[in-house]
Amino acid sequence: MHVKNRISRTMKHTMPNLPMATSMSSPALRLVGIERARRAVMQDHAALLPVGWIAPWIERSWQRCMNLGLQAHEPIDFAVISHQQMRRTHDANQRLVHAAKPILEGLGRAIVNTRYFAILTNAEGIVVDVSGPIDRSDPRAYHVTRIGADLSERSVGTTAIGTALTDLQPVWLHRGEHFFSCTSHYSCAGAPLFGSDGQCVGMLDLTGIDAVERPELKHLVTQSASKIENALILAQAHSLMVRLNWPGNTLGSEADGMICLDADGWITGVNRIARQMVPHLSSMGQAALHVSEVFGVPYQLLFDAVRRNDARLEIPLWTGLRLQALPITRAREAEPVALGRHGQTPEPVPLKDMETAMIRKAVTDARGNVTEAARALGISRATVYRKVGHKKPT
Repeated sequence: MHVKNRISRTMKHTMPNLPMATSMSSPALRLVGIERARRAVMQDHAALLPVGWIAPWIERSWQRCMNLGLQAHEPIDFAVISHQQMRRTHDANQRLVHAAKPILEGLGRAIVNTRYFAILTNAEGIVVDVSGPIDRSDPRAYHVTRIGADLSERSVGTTAIGTALTDLQPVWLHRGEHFFSCTSHYSCAGAPLFGSDGQCVGMLDLTGIDAVERPELKHLVTQSASKIENALILAQAHSLMVRLNWPGNTLGSEADGMICLDADGWITGVNRIARQMVPHLSSMGQAALHVSEVFGVPYQLLFDAVRRNDARLEIPLWTGLRLQALPITRAREAEPVALGRHGQTPEPVPLKDMETAMIRKAVTDARGNVTEAARALGISRATVYRKVGHKKPT
């Protein structure tokens, strides 16, 4: 308690009237606020800073670095992994690098005039690809953009890379918010990347050197990370991809949930947004999950819908909520989602009409045999009779 009070008094008397660091408009005051927080944590050993001094994920990372025995004033060598580890890392991350390549190229063009560049790492913080305007004559840029460079928290201290991989959320760090003094030239935004099983597979980082602070890059890196995740999911084998969104929203954007199915309706991959929309998917893990356990409709309904000019429909979840769905065959995934008049998403076909049409088709395919049609759809004979309007035989 006495130590805590002494730290409080020290912090109060050093800069009594300084605004909170996160709300400073002046770049100079922002840096002064960061230095105040560094002194409180690294010299005065404050266990918990006042709210608003620095982002909580930065403070947590500083504490982890000190627990590892790292000293902020020491130099670091930006180590590169061994050739043997390099081969293993290359083989293990080919799918990630391939999926991210076009997104990284577009990202490089977006940041070309900002003095920032992009770094892609695996889940251990090892660099697997880079993009953007990199000045390799500057050692500070060269060291962090070498393929195989270990930029994990245990190696280079607090950065967007180590912090995003630990906290599993988008982050922004500026200058002295990095742990080591020799990394205070950097400003960086980072976002974790998740695979179809919901596990972290790496992260995307935007780094600038002696650059103007641009916290809006956290939004850009988050959006780009979402695109990479979607590309990873679509790269897996599947027969049908279903875009999802809440009724009233426009389908066809990065805000869509995505579920990929094989020909029998088993889920082969889902993106992070779909997991947020459908909690049942968040516990999917490595266990096989059939789409009928998620949607309250026969899975054949989704495959039948793609044969129409507009395949949109509303489907119920077992939670009682409803989602807009747009099934798309793999051959047409690269095509833009067509909009209706005035750029609006056409009204989805009512579910009952889709169900009735599917049941009628099943009865036709079964040459009028209701029992066979019901078995093929996984529903009762009574449901078939009720939906198609026939009387059940006595």
